[in-house]
Amino acid sequence: MKLTYRGVSYEYTPPTIETTEGELAGKYRGLDWRFCNLKKAPVQQPTVELMYRGVAYGSAEQAPTVPVRQPIAVPSVAPAGSASLFEDKARSLMMSNCRAIKKRQQSMLSRLASEVGLAGDVSGYWNRIQGKVHPTFRLSYDRSRAAMS
Repeated sequence: MKLTYRGVSYEYTPPTIETTEGELAGKYRGLDWRFCNLKKAPVQQPTVELMYRGVAYGSAEQAPTVPVRQPIAVPSVAPAGSASLFEDKARSLMMSNCRAIKKRQQSMLSRLASEVGLAGDVSGYWNRIQGKVHPTFRLSYDRSRAAMS
């Protein structure tokens, strides 16, 4: 069969596949059908002259083997001071988070006071009015995840 692809003509002969009729058969929507099994699975032969950007290669080529380095066992015992370092880091992160929440709340309080029309600086009333940050406040009030991206 003569085919042309992008101006290049070539002769194509489709491979013939030998099949045997299977044991299963039946009718589907009024038509008979049977399973056909291949006698031998087709093996596609690789092209001999493979080229990529001017460099010849083959699918059967093996990459040079690199010796595998053996991992060095590192003792999993942590230094004695690492637990306190971890706790200090967690404490400082918690305090900075709490400080940031208080700043945001103070900012909201100042904006609300100016909207309502209160005269004076409300930042001096923070500790007496607000007190501690409510524990559930951290769950519902945080910076937007979209704003961080």
